[in-house]
Amino acid sequence: QVQLVESGGGLAQAGGSLRLSCAASGSISNINAMGWYRQAPGKQRELVATIRSSGAANYADSVKGRFTISRDNARNTVYLQMNSLKPEDTAVYYCNAGGINYARPYYYAPGGSWGQGTQVTVSS
Repeated sequence: QVQLVESGGGLAQAGGSLRLSCAASGSISNINAMGWYRQAPGKQRELVATIRSSGAANYADSVKGRFTISRDNARNTVYLQMNSLKPEDTAVYYCNAGGINYARPYYYAPGGSWGQGTQVTVSS
């Protein structure tokens, strides 16, 4: 399984921006889909954004228009650009290597490879 390492989290003010990175230990060219999840204290982990090998992306309604997911296969890295941050975006953000399943939300089937997470805190 590919190893994933997230970075780029930190403290931001409401309305600010952060860019998260997810670096893979191996090639992501053959990984059909990658996803970003987040988990806030006391809440379940939720899927935030996914991107397929074609470049097609899907987003949770709560982040649509504010977050952008991208992938750089040459660098084996997936990014999550987060703009217009809100306090409710505060969470630990996790990267996942998965696959495509058109019967599932966002056409995404999570895989077993997870990063350690990166904390994002948005102050009001």
